[in-house]
Amino acid sequence: MGIDIEIKKRLSNFCLHMSFREDSRRIGVLGASGAGKSMMLKMIAGIEKPDSGKITLDGKELYDSDAHINLKPQKRNVGYLFQNYALFPNMTVSQNIAAGLNGDKEKVRSRVSEMIQKFQLIGLENVLPGKLSGGQQQRTALARIMAYEPDMILLDEPFSALDVYLKDRMQEELMEMLSDYKGTVIMVSHSRDEIYRFSDTLLIVDEGKIINHGSTREIFARPETKAAAVLTGCKNFSRAEILDVHTIRATDWGITIKIKQEVPKNTCYIGYRAHHFVPIWGCREDNCIRFELLSKAELQFEKNFYVKPEQENFDRDAVITWFVQRDKWDELKDKGSPDYLKLMEEDMLFLR
Repeated sequence: MGIDIEIKKRLSNFCLHMSFREDSRRIGVLGASGAGKSMMLKMIAGIEKPDSGKITLDGKELYDSDAHINLKPQKRNVGYLFQNYALFPNMTVSQNIAAGLNGDKEKVRSRVSEMIQKFQLIGLENVLPGKLSGGQQQRTALARIMAYEPDMILLDEPFSALDVYLKDRMQEELMEMLSDYKGTVIMVSHSRDEIYRFSDTLLIVDEGKIINHGSTREIFARPETKAAAVLTGCKNFSRAEILDVHTIRATDWGITIKIKQEVPKNTCYIGYRAHHFVPIWGCREDNCIRFELLSKAELQFEKNFYVKPEQENFDRDAVITWFVQRDKWDELKDKGSPDYLKLMEEDMLFLR
């Protein structure tokens, strides 16, 4: 049955208006800081109250302003994993897990023991949160949530404070721990890699509104709007002037692009991902940008080249970024810098 949301709330700098219906059990929410992502989670959990609207989860009404329904957080059966995990500092691991459970002592003890084993916390039962590693704290917080079998779990930037190595390992752990969870999980992040790895369905949020909603893979492949393309990692954009149904002028790059398909009528920008360029040595081909290097950065597994547009008096935002993976370095070493970078039609993003 899924989740059905139609909510409005006036914030300090914009009006948040979220509206979507989704049956997927793994939902990602991607957006810049301050876009309203965490506020949406808090309203689902009942921590914050919308100004108006409706929130329904699997047919259960959590909030309905017209019907004067606003269930308290403890009545919603929604688990919320905060960024800092929000463990009780003076309670042991076992006590933290038991904190949300009701019933006789033996049932609580049995459930806590089950969670200790499931989340690999054996030997840490009597340890306080301050003595746990980041991964152990996350597992304890998730065990506390899972102990009472919520209908939905909300993950609010769960890896934001971690270094790259720990973040990657804990993402894998989290996915394993949630693999047999049948409820809905919504994860909020500003990291496109986390969202791509985790979610089947994606919401892209900008200034309190959902600007894209659909399959995560499809949105990354065809983001449709410039704002969505930026959030999914595209580096190169030019304003677009449609010359005819098969021809477009990339005004900021100073080149004309010809394609076999028809140019979408609502195209305002053309986008191109930095790792999709094809280097060309020798004569210019169709849909190429002259390679005139402005600067470069050499990283451990990638070389980044910043190329001058062919447009005179170009804006710095129009500088072309080309990422070259390590397996292509030998070709550059043998042949030298290319004469052109070619844009492949199948990789072009036509954006509004």
